Amino acid sequence: MKVIRAAHTLIPLLPLCRRLLPGLPSLPGLSALATLLALPGLPGRPGGSLLPGLPNLSVLSRLPMLSALSLSPSSLPVVSLTLLKATALEAAILAGHVFLYPSGIIQERRAASEESEAPARETAAEPGTTRPAPTPEPPPVTPTAAVPLLIPRGAAPPPVVLLHGFIDNRSVFVLLRRSLAQNGRQQVVSLNYSPLTCDIRTAAELLGHHLEELCDRTGHESVDIVGHSLGGLIARYYTQRLGGDLRVRTLVTLGTPHSGTRVVPLANAHPIVRQMRPGSPVIEELALPSPGVRTRFVSFWSDLDRVMDPLESARLHHPDLLARNVRVSGIGHLALPVHPTVATGIREALDETWAFPTPGDERRHPNGLTVA
Repeated sequence: MKVIRAAHTLIPLLPLCRRLLPGLPSLPGLSALATLLALPGLPGRPGGSLLPGLPNLSVLSRLPMLSALSLSPSSLPVVSLTLLKATALEAAILAGHVFLYPSGIIQERRAASEESEAPARETAAEPGTTRPAPTPEPPPVTPTAAVPLLIPRGAAPPPVVLLHGFIDNRSVFVLLRRSLAQNGRQQVVSLNYSPLTCDIRTAAELLGHHLEELCDRTGHESVDIVGHSLGGLIARYYTQRLGGDLRVRTLVTLGTPHSGTRVVPLANAHPIVRQMRPGSPVIEELALPSPGVRTRFVSFWSDLDRVMDPLESARLHHPDLLARNVRVSGIGHLALPVHPTVATGIREALDETWAFPTPGDERRHPNGLTVA
C-alpha cells in the first residue's frame, strides 16, 4: 500500500520533472505494463488495474513522457534491471566522489623523478663522450593528409594527461590513474582547470601551455590525453583548432558532447554550458574543415548517459579526423572514468597502433564494450 500511495504522489509530477530535466531517466515499460494489466480474464478492478488503488495504467501510457516508450513485455525485466543497476552505480560513484572531491581541489605536486629529468638532459657531456643526436623534427604535414604521431618501437610511452569535466576536479581520476600506472604508464598527470572558467577557448589555450611545459620537463615530443565530458571538448578544441595535434598523439574522450547536449536547459545561465549546446559558436567551429590533423581520437559513449541529449552527441563524426567511437552499454555518465571495463578500453586505445586508410574510417576496429 505504501508503494501505491507513492505512485499516486509521484505520477502527477513526472511530466513536470521531464520538462525541467529532459535528461532524467524515464520509467521504462509502463506502456507495455498497461497493456498487460488490461488483458481480459485477469483478476483486477474494473478498468484494467490489477492493483487496488492504482489508477488505470492505460491512461498513464498516454502521458507525453511515456507514450514514446515502445518496449515489449519480454524486454521489460532486462531493461529495468540494467537501468536500476546503472542508476545505483551512479549514486554510489557520486557519493564517493563527493567524499574525494576536497582531495583534488589543488593541483597535484610534480613527482621527484620528473623534477630531475629536465636538468639531466641539459648537463654538458663529459670529456671523451658525445651527446646523443637530437630528435629529428617531424616531417611537414600536407594540408590534405593526416599523418598520425607515432612512437618509435621500444621507446617509452608518452605521458598521459587526465582532464576532468564541468564543476569537477582531478579526484575523479583516482581509479583510472591507478589502472594506468599499474599497466606501464609511469607518467600520468591530472590537470585542474579553474572552476571559474567561462570559455572553452581560453581553457584550451591554458591546456596548451601546460602541455608545452610538460613536454619540456619530461623530454617527450607528444602526450596522450584522456578527457571526461567537458575536459574532452577542451582538449579537442586545443588539438583541432589551436594546432595541438603537434603535441597530442591520442585523445580519448569519455562522455564528451562533441555535437552539443541539450540536457538541463536551466543551466544555460553559465556561459560554458551555453558553449556546449548544439549550434553554439564553439560547436560550429569544431565542425569546420580541419585537414591535416594528426591526432587520433577515440570517443567512448554510453547508451545510458543521461547527460548527453541526444545520446549520440557523444559520438565524434568529422570527415577530416582520425576517429573511432566505442559504445559502452550498461553504465552512466559518472561511471565512465571509473569503471574497470572502460579503463581497460582506454589502455587498449592508448597502446594500440592504428592504420586508418582514410580519416573517419571505423571499420577495422571494435566498436563496443558491454559492462557486466
